[in-house]
Formats: sequence, C-alpha cells, structure tokens
Amino acid sequence: MPTDSITYQNSGYFTPIINDYLDQKSNLSILYNHFPTIENFEKQIFEKAIELNENGSSKRKILTEALQNQYAKIEISDLTKNNIQLLKNDNTFTITTGHQLNLFTGPLYFLYKIISTINLTKELKTNYPTYDFVPIYWMATEDHDFDEINYFNFKGKKFRWHKESAGPVGRLSTTGLNDVFDVFSKELDLGINAENVKKIFEEAYLQHANLADATRFLANALFGTYGLVILDADNAELKKQFQPFAKEELLNQSSFKTVSKTIESIKDYTIQVNPRAINLFYIEDNLRERIIFENDKFKINNTKIEFSETEILEELNLHPEKFSPNVIMRPLYEEVILPNLCYIGGGGEIAYWLELKAYFDHSKITFPILLLRNSLLLVTQKQAKKADSLGLSFSDLFLKQTDLINKKTRTLSSFAFDFNQQKKFLAKQFEDLYAITKQTDESFLGAVKAQEAKQKKGLENLERRLLKAEKRKHAEVLARVAELQNELFPNKSLQERQTNFSEFYIEKGQDLISNLIATQKPLSNNFSIMII
Repeated sequence: MPTDSITYQNSGYFTPIINDYLDQKSNLSILYNHFPTIENFEKQIFEKAIELNENGSSKRKILTEALQNQYAKIEISDLTKNNIQLLKNDNTFTITTGHQLNLFTGPLYFLYKIISTINLTKELKTNYPTYDFVPIYWMATEDHDFDEINYFNFKGKKFRWHKESAGPVGRLSTTGLNDVFDVFSKELDLGINAENVKKIFEEAYLQHANLADATRFLANALFGTYGLVILDADNAELKKQFQPFAKEELLNQSSFKTVSKTIESIKDYTIQVNPRAINLFYIEDNLRERIIFENDKFKINNTKIEFSETEILEELNLHPEKFSPNVIMRPLYEEVILPNLCYIGGGGEIAYWLELKAYFDHSKITFPILLLRNSLLLVTQKQAKKADSLGLSFSDLFLKQTDLINKKTRTLSSFAFDFNQQKKFLAKQFEDLYAITKQTDESFLGAVKAQEAKQKKGLENLERRLLKAEKRKHAEVLARVAELQNELFPNKSLQERQTNFSEFYIEKGQDLISNLIATQKPLSNNFSIMII
C-alpha cells in the first residue's frame, strides 16, 4: 500500500483552533498539559504516577474486575487478556480513544481512532520498555443521540435502523436489526470477504441483546488480535469512584464556572461545546435527562422526579450508576477511572478537550496529552491512475471543487488569462492619476476613484468570462476531474466521515486493517493518502 501525505493544516479540513494547536501557538499553551511528542510522554508518565500513588492500586483492581465481567461472555485474544491483567500493575498506563456506538462502526474514522491508539501503545513500548501501555476503546454507551448513530453508508446508499429510542443507547435492544441485515446482505457481492462482512454483522447484532454488547463484539472482531481493550463505563463500581466529583458538580457547579472562564479566553475561535449549569444526566434503562437546579430542588428534566439536596446526595451515594456525565464531565470521569496518559480524538473532540484544562486543574486530576487521530484518504489503484492521467496531485484533490476546476482550467489553457499583468498596469496608471489629483481640485479625486473601480471591475468580468469560455472548451476533462474528486470526497466531505469500512473490507478483508496498522504513524501530524 504506497502512501503519500499532506499536512493537516494544508488539507483545508481542520478548524483554526486545531491548526493553531498543531502549530503550538503560544496563545493556546495554557489549554493543555504536554504537546504530543514522544519525549513529552516521559513527563506525562511521571505526573500520572504521582496522582495514582494514593489509591491507584484499588482503582486498578476495580477497573480490571469490571473489564473481566464485561468480557465474560466473549472470546478474546491472549493479547487482550494479558492487557487486562497488566492494568493491575503500577507500571501500566492506558492510551484511550472514545467513540459513539455507530451502527456497524459508522464512518471509516472509527477505525482510524483505534488504529492510532494501538500504534501509539506500540511506539511508547519501544521508547519506554520498562512500562506497559494498553490501548482502550471507551464506548460511549451513555449517549442518547440515537439519530446520530442509527445508520451507515455503503456505496452511496444509507442503511438505517428504524427504532424508537429512549435512555442510554448502550442499553438499547438490538431487535429490528435483522431487517437491516437482510437489506444490507443483498447489496454485497459474492466472495469470502463479503461473507465475512455478513458474518461479523450477524454475530454482532443478531446474537447480542443490546447495542453495547454488539459493539464490543464488533470492535473485538476487528481489533482483538491487536490487544484492544474495550470499556463500557456505564458501571456502578466504576461510577463509585466518580461520586466525589459528581457531588462537587451538584453542589458547586465547578465545571460550568471553570469552563466558562476558559471559553471567554478563546472566544475568537469557534466554541465546540458550552457547559450547562449542571453537567450531569440522570439515567435509567429508558430515561436520560438533564439534572436542573430550580427553586432549591434538583429536578430531572421532562419528568416529575425531583430531589432535595439531601435526597439527591443520598441517591448519588446509593445509586451512582444513575448519574451520567455529559460531554463536559465525561473526560474527567475517564481520567479518574483510568491510568491514562493520552486521549486520541478527531478535531472536534480535541477542540472541546482544550476547553477543560482549568476544570481538570480545579479537580486535581492530571490532564492527558491530546493527540489528533490519524486521518486517511483511501485511493484505489484505478483512481490513482485516473489522477495521474489527469495530471492531478493528491494535494490538488483536497482543494474545494471550484478552486480545483479553476486551477485545472488554467493548466489546460494554452494561454494565461489571470490578467495579473493588466491589473498591475492599470494600478500604475491610476497611481499617476492620483498624483495629478494632488495638484488640482479635490473633487477630481472622486471621479478618479470611480473610474478605477469601474475599470478593475471590467477586467475582473472579462477574466471571469474568459475562464467560463475555457471551462466550456475543456468540459469533458473537467467533468472527469470533478467525478474523481466526488468519488474520493463523497458529498464534498472527507471520505473518512462518510464511507463505511465494509466498502474496502470486501476487497481486502482483514489485510485492510493489518496494512493500516503497519503504515500509520500516530505522531506524524500528517493526513495520509493510501493507494490500495
């Protein structure tokens, strides 16, 4: 699988705050602990180890027991089994990524998150051999946004799971997915890899009772041989460790106060998430609603349930599993229960983690290193040959389509038609006219400015008309350029945000994943283009 790359900053698909983070701009330095370099992990290990000195052993024991219970009914690799055992040891740390329970993994970047996580643990083990590093996939089982996860795209078609949903999605019954399986199966060609895709879907979703168990099976089927450990944090024993922080949230709303101050300091950027007064949900099997404090009562939104202060603290003590952190508090929960060094996520995730450093400092929990996951564009050999025959580089294909077509038109044209020389000549003429206005009546200045604007506009109009004429002349080639870009960037978006892994898996099978793991470098900060 030959590869090429373009920097994230030059790809045009990342926000200013992420580009500035990658460039290590000084104005963002207070928003994170250590930048992701291999050398900085030594500092992170030291700091996390100090934090865990007090009760790290008990936390590790609870974590290991929870994982063993969650894996009790699933066959796992020796490497995953060993990694779970390693978590008991003081010299073991985790690298974590998280993702929603998207149907059949959802878009491709689900794979890229986990591959980045697995590869970083390998790289850290090579550089710090006296420590062990375990890759963790944190399943977002307590999310509620079913409409965001109930579909996947395959070869331009959307396969959607139609179902009523309430409560945490991880507890959602998988009934009804047999219908999705039947429709999806008919779209698959013959062949061993297609049969394997069917088998994975069927065993994951038709043989497991809820979405959390199904997703665990699926992720394990794809990545278990690489030692991936999959965690469902919707767990009473794990939640007990978070009780002091949930209590602090209920009584003092610390996350709102600290995160709001941070947001004010970065208001020149687009803010990814805004905190609520209380950033906790109350959950049961068919309920997930915000906790609101009104008129000296803690009320569960859209229900008649309410608590006094004493009552809600008693509820937290007896039933910690009913208190669910939202997007603001979930990162803290993660870092409380895991011996974690680094969180790996997409641009949107890293952007909202950057809002949380002050909240972590207030909570006296070590802020993890934040690493932007690997991004890839998978290109078939046929598509690569098309690009070559059209004289297109891969960086060209990352351009907005209008810019790409304009650039290609200029390349195809037998003459230059950007009129830059004419514009420079015009500017020089008007410089001379402005010099004359200083020696005559000031009313002449307005006439000169109006004439300059008119002539500039005329040149620009001629330039546009000439470009349009050249586009008509080369319409056939330009249509092929647009068609190729649309194949690689479906819906004018990144392939990894649209396409399901199965499109490539039916061609390459498990070799797809092994080759991705073999080629991707988690600390490279480059958007890879891979020819398959």
